[in-house]
Amino acid sequence: MVQIGYHASHEQFAPSRLLALVKRAEAAGFHAAKSSDHFHPWSERQGQSGFAWSWLGAAMEATRFPMGIISAPGYRYHPAVLAQAAATIGEMYQGRLWLALGSGEAINEAITGEYWPEKAERNARLLECVNVMRRLFAGETVTHRGRITVVEAKLYTRPATPVPLYGAAVTAKTAALAGNWADGLLLAGSRAEGVRPLIEAFREGGGDGKPVHVQMAVSWAPTLMAAEENAVSQWPSAAIGGEVAWDLRRPADFDSASKAVTKEALGHAILITDSTTRIADEIDEIAAVGATAVHLHMVGQEQEAFIEEIGRSCILTGSGGQGC
Repeated sequence: MVQIGYHASHEQFAPSRLLALVKRAEAAGFHAAKSSDHFHPWSERQGQSGFAWSWLGAAMEATRFPMGIISAPGYRYHPAVLAQAAATIGEMYQGRLWLALGSGEAINEAITGEYWPEKAERNARLLECVNVMRRLFAGETVTHRGRITVVEAKLYTRPATPVPLYGAAVTAKTAALAGNWADGLLLAGSRAEGVRPLIEAFREGGGDGKPVHVQMAVSWAPTLMAAEENAVSQWPSAAIGGEVAWDLRRPADFDSASKAVTKEALGHAILITDSTTRIADEIDEIAAVGATAVHLHMVGQEQEAFIEEIGRSCILTGSGGQGC
């Protein structure tokens, strides 16, 4: 049975509300949760962006299911500091935390004022950070001078088992690279045909047998019209193509870039529906191509209604799409 998680979107909701939502998701039967980690929202309309690591400690204490979080080391977070944060949570909540690492987006990481490099350079910096973090998790005293600098760093507080480090990928090339270093893979996608090539690349690159988590964007509402309106209002950036999403720096820039986005364009990036049966069917298809966990990111504002609707459906009991 594929694990079904609830995605906590810090860009859209205050951390106090997200804490209540993740507790509600666990009570409704969700198997896990996943957290974003942003400094800015994707849009001025979203209007939030709490510090995810502060929230994560409260959320882990208030629940009992596993949680994951995605962060980008090497810019906003020094890898030793990020390793310390993960090790602390991991020590308090043994075996419940996984951490996905990505090469980052300018909207979050460029706030430090450093030069924002091209993708190849960001990938190289990411791999340096991964190496540093793994050595720290192993209890080593680390000195490293390269794209990032670490001098005599040692983690004195560590979990009994190191926190798993997943690779975050949006292309098959990055997924293949992650297969070689990561303990698992995190993707974003709402259709099996979109995630299949990345999962295959990950497996072929060395990730065979490792877990694959998919963050699945869904705009659900009681009516299809409302679901379409919510998608256009809250998550139009999903339809922006090319390298734009990694290089724009301000929420207002994303609002400008997505002004002409239509519900038809968003329908290719987000599952827009009024049917839990449709959601269940898409989850089944994504699981069939190799995903071991699917985290539902409901992009609309009606989170409580969505959680209850999913809880009433057959999605969380593993009975499949038919009849949900």
